Amino acid sequence: MSPPIDAHAPLLPAHAPPSVNPGSVSGAVFNVATSIIGAGIMSIPATLKVLGVIPAFALIVIVGYLADVSVEFLMRFTQSGEATTYAGVMNESFGRVGSVATQVCIMVTNLGCLIIYLIIIGDVLSGSQTGGTVHLGILREWFGIHWWNSREFSLLIIVVFVMLPLVLLRRVESLKFSSAISVLLAVVFVAICSVMAIIALFQGKTKNPRLVPELDTQTSFFDLFTAVPVIVAAFTFHFNVHPIGLELGKPSDMIFAVRISLVLCAAIYFAIGLFGYLLFGDSIMPDLLVNFDRSSDTATGALLNDAVRLSYALHLMLVFPLLNYPLRANIDEFLFPGKPLLASDTKRFLAITLVLLVFSYLAAIAFPDIWYLFQFVGSTSAACLAFIFPGAIALRDVNGISTRRDKIMATIMMVLAVVTSIMAISTNIYNFLGDTL
Repeated sequence: MSPPIDAHAPLLPAHAPPSVNPGSVSGAVFNVATSIIGAGIMSIPATLKVLGVIPAFALIVIVGYLADVSVEFLMRFTQSGEATTYAGVMNESFGRVGSVATQVCIMVTNLGCLIIYLIIIGDVLSGSQTGGTVHLGILREWFGIHWWNSREFSLLIIVVFVMLPLVLLRRVESLKFSSAISVLLAVVFVAICSVMAIIALFQGKTKNPRLVPELDTQTSFFDLFTAVPVIVAAFTFHFNVHPIGLELGKPSDMIFAVRISLVLCAAIYFAIGLFGYLLFGDSIMPDLLVNFDRSSDTATGALLNDAVRLSYALHLMLVFPLLNYPLRANIDEFLFPGKPLLASDTKRFLAITLVLLVFSYLAAIAFPDIWYLFQFVGSTSAACLAFIFPGAIALRDVNGISTRRDKIMATIMMVLAVVTSIMAISTNIYNFLGDTL
């Protein structure tokens, strides 16, 4: 068994701010759950199409369990050392190379996700065009095509009036209320999909779910591995373990919050995967919102479609600041090592915050379709943050606290992550080249 963690010892005793009230467990649950549930939920139903219901459910459970183990590694090695950040723990184990690798992975993962979130929000509000098919978006469906509901202007309004006030908050705990609303919106999203699937079931319009994968001319054995990075990316929240844990204080509280969040998110993922697959079957798209962005036979159906898309767009608006927080902190740690805490330096805090927000907005406008980037992120940087780096820390064991079981679990995590990532990257490159040639 792993060495026990003192339930009453602070997670980061030497660095916790003395004048700030500790965060609450409920706030940590909402913040962790919001960090987990992001754009990945849109791709979960497509993984059921590839893997089948039973293997997909097993994969969700396995990845969720390994995520819990990897977080426990991070917290235990943080408590036994002097570091206060993920990059700091890697620095203690592997020196400057380890900390830089962690910072780069967090920057790639989080910045890529922030851009994707803005792209999805723009698609929902103002529409998109893929493969010659035009999707108007909610605002243009309701009010017609005007300059004020264009992609550029609607995203600008969202960035300035919704996201800017949230990213200016200097504590993760301050985001607990927006995170609670975000989780509620995700639940509403799943509930609406469930109702639609149940109605379709009674009407005999549901599709028969595939319980196991079917290999044919369209799906090869190696295509099955492309679903793994999607699940891995969907459970990658490790960049927020230290910011949330630092404010909580006690390791036992953080472990409890993480486990509640993982169970909640696994249930949401499987529910949306199953009901989404029942609704659309093999016609389901990699981005589930595209399936809802279609004309409905009834006014009620059209209203439900709009409610699904709008609730998810609002959800992403509230997820944005939680991914921005560790991204901003790691950029600051990378560019200005040795400087005081970012939250204590107003000029530095504002400069990095505004630059990140402007860059994300401009990138979302300039590159409206980067789903291949999302697959690449899940296969590389997200896999490193979630499994490879925590496993390497446990195997390196600079503080001499890893047990035999820890090292076995760390080896399993690293081998699974490396093998599946290599196969997924290779298959994605092959499919991409096949589509473009």
